Amino acid sequence: MSNESTRSAVEQMARADFESAYRKGFWRSMLSWLAQEKNELLPFDEVRKSLPWRGEHWVGLRQIELDKVVGSVGRYRDFDRAFLPRQKRTERRWVSIDSAHLQEIVLPPIEVYKVGSVYFVKDGNHRVSVARERGQAFIDANVIEIDIPVEITPEMGINEVIARCEQVEFMQATRLAELREGAQIVLSVPGGYQKVLEHIGAHRYFMGINQQREVAWEEAVGDWYDQLYLPMVRVTEENGILKEFPGRTHGDLYLWVMEHWWYLREEYQAEVSLEAAAAHFAEEYSERPLPMLMRFLRGRMPPREEGGQTEENVE
Repeated sequence: MSNESTRSAVEQMARADFESAYRKGFWRSMLSWLAQEKNELLPFDEVRKSLPWRGEHWVGLRQIELDKVVGSVGRYRDFDRAFLPRQKRTERRWVSIDSAHLQEIVLPPIEVYKVGSVYFVKDGNHRVSVARERGQAFIDANVIEIDIPVEITPEMGINEVIARCEQVEFMQATRLAELREGAQIVLSVPGGYQKVLEHIGAHRYFMGINQQREVAWEEAVGDWYDQLYLPMVRVTEENGILKEFPGRTHGDLYLWVMEHWWYLREEYQAEVSLEAAAAHFAEEYSERPLPMLMRFLRGRMPPREEGGQTEENVE
C-alpha cells in the first residue's frame, strides 16, 4: 500500500474514532442531565479567582493520571468532564492527534496546572481527549503546581471548589475551630460564607447594644455559634429537615431558615418560633423530587435562587 493510501486509511479510522467519541459525549451529556450529575470541565480562570493563592512552582515532567484531569485553561466548553468532544469544531485537531497515535508517532508532553490533587490543561486538550478515548490511564505532562491550602478532588464541581476556598478564608477570619474545638461550618454553594460573616457582625453589634460595651470579635463569634448556629442545627436535626434537602448541609439550612424566619416575622408582624419557621421552610422549599412534583402540580413552585432567599441580615 502506498504512503498516500496509508494516510487516507489512517485518517478514515481517526474520523470514525472522532464520530464515536462525539456520539459518546452526546449520550453522556443526556444521561448526566437526567441524573443531575456533574459533566462539565472546570474553568481554570474562574477557579483561580477564588483560590487562596500562595504562589506557584515548576514541578517538571511527570506522568499524571488522566482521571485527575478535571479542567482546562481555555477549552472547558469544547470537552465534557470525561474529555469527550462536545463541539464539531474540534474534529480537525482531534483527528490529527488520533492519526498520530494510530501511526505510533510520539507526541510532546501536555502542559498542566496542578491544583490540590487535580490538573487543569494549559496546552494539550485534544491530546488528553484522544488518550482517554484510547483507554490510556497516564499521560506525560509538564507540571506547574499552584500552592494553595485547600484540597481539591476530581469529584468536585465548580461551586464546591469555590465554596471550599471560601471556607478556608472564613475559618481563618473567625478562628472558629480554635474558639470552639473542632467546630466547622460547611456550605455547599458559593457566597454563603460572606453572609455568615455579616450575621456574626450583626450579632456583635446587637451584643454591644444590649451589654453597653465594646464586644470583641472573637467573643461575638463564639456567642453567635452558641446562641444562633447550634440552636438552628438542633432544630433541623430534631425535625429531620436536612433529609428534605439532599446534598445540602447544616450550614446551608442555617442561612436559608434564618432568612425565612426573618421573612415570616415581617410578613405576619408576629413572633414565629424557630421550629415553626424551619418546618414551614421545609414544606415550601424541599428539594426532594416528590415534594417538588406536588408543589408543581398545585402550582406552588416559589422561585428561589441557589444559595438562599435574600441577603438581608436576620438579627
